[in-house]
Amino acid sequence: MNKKWSAKMLTEGGILIALSILLSYIKIYQAPSGGSVTAGSMIPIMIFAIRWGLGPGIFMGATYGLVDFLLKPSFYHPIQFLLDYPIAFGFLGLAGLGYKIKKDGAKGYLTLIIGIILALSGRLISHVLSGVIFFASYAGDQNPWIYSIVYNATYMVPELIISILIISLIWKPMKRTIKSENY
Repeated sequence: MNKKWSAKMLTEGGILIALSILLSYIKIYQAPSGGSVTAGSMIPIMIFAIRWGLGPGIFMGATYGLVDFLLKPSFYHPIQFLLDYPIAFGFLGLAGLGYKIKKDGAKGYLTLIIGIILALSGRLISHVLSGVIFFASYAGDQNPWIYSIVYNATYMVPELIISILIISLIWKPMKRTIKSENY
């Protein structure tokens, strides 16, 4: 299955970015200095990456990060902007590492879950680096690395759990659709 950049791919990406933006406004928990647990706002971007692959997934994730910034602008330094928006959300494309998986059953689910874990771990690492470099003063007397890891994990771990659960539930019908479509 050779998936090339097409109007269909870009249109689907735009629709899924819009869905991610809408889901980002449904907040289960809002962290005091940024970040939140949402109603699965990263799921549409990861589904795009799983369907279309790593490169398009990274591109759409980074695009989502830029749109998210435009709607809720907040940055202190150009490198912090890059780490917290296009780079962090670009990592969601890592979910596309397993898009060519032809495995069924437990191996297929395991590969899918590993892609989701890599995607959200990449996003977590990017936010942690931003926290250590630009927001260390928030840590007070604490180690800035520990503070940033704990702070960012308070919303990223629940997002990871939500994403794994929902994508695992829809994986079987989604996989049939991916296999049956001709691009």
